Amino acid sequence: SIFFLFIISFSGETRYNKDKILQGQGVDEPLSATGFRQADAAGLFLSNVKFTHVFSSDLLRAKQTAATILGKNKFCKDLEIKYDARLRERKYGVAEGRPLTDLKAMAKAAGEQCPSFTPSGGETLDEVRERARDFFEFLCQLAVELEHKEQDMHGAASSSLGASDEQLVFPWTNHCSEAELSSDNGGASKILDANILVVSHGAYMRNWIGYFVSDLNCTLPTNLTKSQLSSVSPNTGVSHFVIKLENGNLLKPEITCVCLNQDSHL
Repeated sequence: SIFFLFIISFSGETRYNKDKILQGQGVDEPLSATGFRQADAAGLFLSNVKFTHVFSSDLLRAKQTAATILGKNKFCKDLEIKYDARLRERKYGVAEGRPLTDLKAMAKAAGEQCPSFTPSGGETLDEVRERARDFFEFLCQLAVELEHKEQDMHGAASSSLGASDEQLVFPWTNHCSEAELSSDNGGASKILDANILVVSHGAYMRNWIGYFVSDLNCTLPTNLTKSQLSSVSPNTGVSHFVIKLENGNLLKPEITCVCLNQDSHL
């Protein structure tokens, strides 16, 4: 079972982003005018990718980003967006609605580093990673079920979902490692089981990608630096992964990162 995963790892900008105020889960701000322009640009960038599923955080800024991206798509404008609370931003408790500098001051007072510090009422990094793991395992299960359904309907020889050339049109250019899209994966995508778009948030996605790398040994582009790996995505940064599940084995996904936090569309 093979599927592509496109992740918008940070929704478009809100006025709180601009003012460096923590939103987390408790501040549910809409996109700013800049945020809608960023989502439009991401939508045009991905307009030739034929998605089979779209999932979004149920927070307003992510919902508006997902809807704007789909609105620009040539193949799946009418695809239903499924909202999932497991994709919400990390919860920052008492620090939500306050400047980022306040969070840094709280961390310093507690003798801790900012990314790993948990404010009162907030989520620990382990709790965020557990949400990400749970959601990813749900996606893997979905792909395996789709593969089985296709085999039942058409026999094992047929290609899943009639994956067409349109699904193999990618917007990547020279900022991507060509190797990830050549030979093996290019052939594999002819029996693609799903092409999934996920729209989430910066701190949450940094944890998810950390889980991919440290727990699942995700293969990274050769030109990726360590600081790029640990940095928070820009608004509407796009990451693209190829997931292979050999013989439907959910326990050992083979993950290749094609691009991380790509923002050439902005």
